[in-house]
Amino acid sequence: MELEQNHADVANPPGTPAPAPARAPAPGAELPDDALIVVPVRNLVLFPGMVLPVTIGREISVAAAQAAVKLSRPIGLLLQRDPAVDRPGPADLYEVGTVAQILRYITTPDGANHIVSQGEARFRVREFLPGHAFLVARVERIERAAEAGRETEARLMQLKERAVQALELLPETPQEMVQAVQNYASAGALADMVAGFMDVKPPEKQAVLELLEVAPRVDRVLELLAHRIEVMKLSREIESRTKATMDERQREYVLREQMRQIQKELGEGEGTAAELADLEKAIEAAGMPEDVLAHAKKELKRLARMPDSSSEYSMARTYVDWLVELPWKAGPPPTIDLTAARAILDEDHYGLEKIKRRILEFLAVRKLAPEGHAPILCFVGPPGVGKTSLGQSIARALGRKFVRVSLGGLHDEAEIRGHRRTYIGALPGNIIQALKKAGSRDCVLMLDEVDKIGQGFHGDPNAALLEVLDPEQNNTFRDNYLGVPFDLSKVVFITTANVLDAVPGPLRDRMEIIHLPGYTEEEKLEIAKRYLVQRQLGANGLKADQVQVGDAVLAAIVRDYTREAGVRSLEREIGSVLRHAAVRIAEGAPSPVRIEVPQLAEILGPAKFEAELASRTSLPGVATGLAWTPVGGDILFIEASRTAGGGKLILTGQLGEVMKESAQAALTLVKSRAASLGIDAALLEKSDVHVHVPAGAIPKDGPSAGVAMFMALASLLADRAVRHDIAMTGEISLRGLVLPVGGIKEKVLAAMRAGITTVMLPARNRKDLADVPESARARLTFVWLETVDDAVREALGAAR
Repeated sequence: MELEQNHADVANPPGTPAPAPARAPAPGAELPDDALIVVPVRNLVLFPGMVLPVTIGREISVAAAQAAVKLSRPIGLLLQRDPAVDRPGPADLYEVGTVAQILRYITTPDGANHIVSQGEARFRVREFLPGHAFLVARVERIERAAEAGRETEARLMQLKERAVQALELLPETPQEMVQAVQNYASAGALADMVAGFMDVKPPEKQAVLELLEVAPRVDRVLELLAHRIEVMKLSREIESRTKATMDERQREYVLREQMRQIQKELGEGEGTAAELADLEKAIEAAGMPEDVLAHAKKELKRLARMPDSSSEYSMARTYVDWLVELPWKAGPPPTIDLTAARAILDEDHYGLEKIKRRILEFLAVRKLAPEGHAPILCFVGPPGVGKTSLGQSIARALGRKFVRVSLGGLHDEAEIRGHRRTYIGALPGNIIQALKKAGSRDCVLMLDEVDKIGQGFHGDPNAALLEVLDPEQNNTFRDNYLGVPFDLSKVVFITTANVLDAVPGPLRDRMEIIHLPGYTEEEKLEIAKRYLVQRQLGANGLKADQVQVGDAVLAAIVRDYTREAGVRSLEREIGSVLRHAAVRIAEGAPSPVRIEVPQLAEILGPAKFEAELASRTSLPGVATGLAWTPVGGDILFIEASRTAGGGKLILTGQLGEVMKESAQAALTLVKSRAASLGIDAALLEKSDVHVHVPAGAIPKDGPSAGVAMFMALASLLADRAVRHDIAMTGEISLRGLVLPVGGIKEKVLAAMRAGITTVMLPARNRKDLADVPESARARLTFVWLETVDDAVREALGAAR
């Protein structure tokens, strides 16, 4: 808090001629005894008991003051509501003011008028009287409220403590004022004095003046005083810190100058000069573009002028080192051998023929047009299907270095574009850091988990990737830390994602999407034999001749212990089996240790998955649907039950809005075909139908379960069980049409893993069968549905 030293009414602007002396009131315009001469003031509130100088400059104010002096009468000081009003009327003034005696009237040689006034009491305006050269009003004097009681005494003590605390925070504490505060015996009078001298806005002072009761007035003054004390404390703290900082900088400057002279006498500055000379040679040899080279030399000159002991020196040196160590030169175009590339892809990955063919096409284009823009490949598929290892294989086939940047959980744009050098600990973004790590400008850079980028208040990393992944723009990519353009056009970018829904449309448009499906049981068995067993043998310190794991064991692990699109869980289970063998070998068991199928229950526990389809679908009201998830396809059981009721439909299992609508549409379709299905229509009116989808803790949504829901309801109400070896997918319409859905490949593979033999699919999805592996097509029977009648004939058979 700062206490005000001067209070003044705002006079006429400088340069305005002094007003002429006011004329005496006209005859008949004498002042009544109960009238008070009113002087409007700007930015000034006088409290009872205070003595303050007031500068007056407006004609109406001068006339009022002179008349009061002539008639030896007090004046009433009223605050204007708007200080900008030059000729205020009654509506422009507050109603409560202070009666004041004019102790002295002074006119200075320059024509200014001043009065020294002493506040006596509060007053309230009852009415203004017309016919005078100045403002005159009948007023009601407000006597000082009575003070008694312990609460008032407590408030007085607290107000004294706060006022003294505020005074002690002033640069030069006036001891007389401290003593005066301590001598006050009235809480109301002390509150008026503190409010009058406090540095707050006039409207806030006016609010205090209008508080007639002592307790609320003191409370308000204490509140204002507490705020000012906190402001003054903070101001003093800032002033102290600033002074300490300045003293520290001056001391540091003197010490650096002394150190510089000492180093000069000892000849130690020569090492720094030699270091800068080596740095200059490195800049020349880095192969930077002309504009970047000029910028680097400019930074080197700045570095040479800095003392090497300063903090800025280390920051500038780190920046120049980054410029020198980046791969500005483009290496010679590598020789691409498509035959060798095909062998590498076959060696590293089993199956994925369509993916391998697209990669070979990519390599062929790079061989024929090495200077062209490479497309941005985006591998999309469930976890564990080999997206990252495909990028490594592309790097091997191209003969380039491979570097990976994980984008999962990234939520700061600076992680892509870098931090500006003004920040402490600033670094380039992940793209530039990866290129420095690779040491090559034409490396293969994989941006992993591009669908898991977050967005925070530091910007959107997806927006920063738009420039990185655009071949038409990334030749002048500008990192915020470097501040100079860097050419990314020679980098082969590859991205990976589990799902595309989370990838923004503009970013997705810049990439060529390549979908990687899940593996069949046969493919998993081959992958385990060719890659996983060998990798886990090395990870567990075993040799191939120490352990024997037959195909039957691997097939049992695939069938009974894993049910996933990829092979990560399969590799973990194989590792568990080999660790069991490692324990036996470490205990002295003779080699080779042979693992048999019956031992799996002891090593891995009971089978995690079993053929439960027959038991789950042996009763009427249960149908097997097919679902798509981000980690591959899965089977879905739709269960329906009927109870006595009034035709209500109950849905459970954490179903989304679309899935609920599918269930309602299925029930309506069953009612419309009740006659053809052999269902008693009266039975529907007297029954409630409950549809439940198990795994209730997992949210489910989508329209593709429409056929399965229809079959579950038809099976329930017709009292005919759905075949246990059949699964279905498809959206239904109220006309009974079966509409196409997505994820056919993943759903078919899930059906095959679950032991399904017949899959019912929408007829309009027939074209998607080409994506299903040949082994799956050979093992499954496909039924193509045009309408739900086709599904009824296949799954329910003839009526009983």
